[in-house]
Amino acid sequence: MTALQSPDPSIAYPSKTIQRAERAARCAPFQPLLYKEMQHQGVALRAIASRAGVQNHYTQRPLPELVVENNLLWLIQVGLLRREVDGQGLTDSFRITPLGRQLLQRWNGTGFPPHPPLLLRLQNLVSRWMQLPGLQ
Repeated sequence: MTALQSPDPSIAYPSKTIQRAERAARCAPFQPLLYKEMQHQGVALRAIASRAGVQNHYTQRPLPELVVENNLLWLIQVGLLRREVDGQGLTDSFRITPLGRQLLQRWNGTGFPPHPPLLLRLQNLVSRWMQLPGLQ
């Protein structure tokens, strides 16, 4: 297993972790701008869901809040995102993790990967299904 260096030199990610995170990002219904925004500030769920997501150029079509939240939670599980925390605790905003920053750096050089082919979408679906509570 090959490990890749992140922008933070103290963190090395296995190549499978990088591949899974990239596949999840490509399969998510979000536009590259959302990931770039999350690099600089937390983005609230309500700014991504419904018409606001289209107006903010985070999604191509309006998505229900539940769909957006489920996709964001999957991106948390694969290590791409984290919930933002304030003085009161968790918020409804999300930010990029060091792993996500590494992928953004890669995409800055090569461009955001195109929409995934059917095989990658199926792999992502199986990965998500295997993560359901009670199946482990």
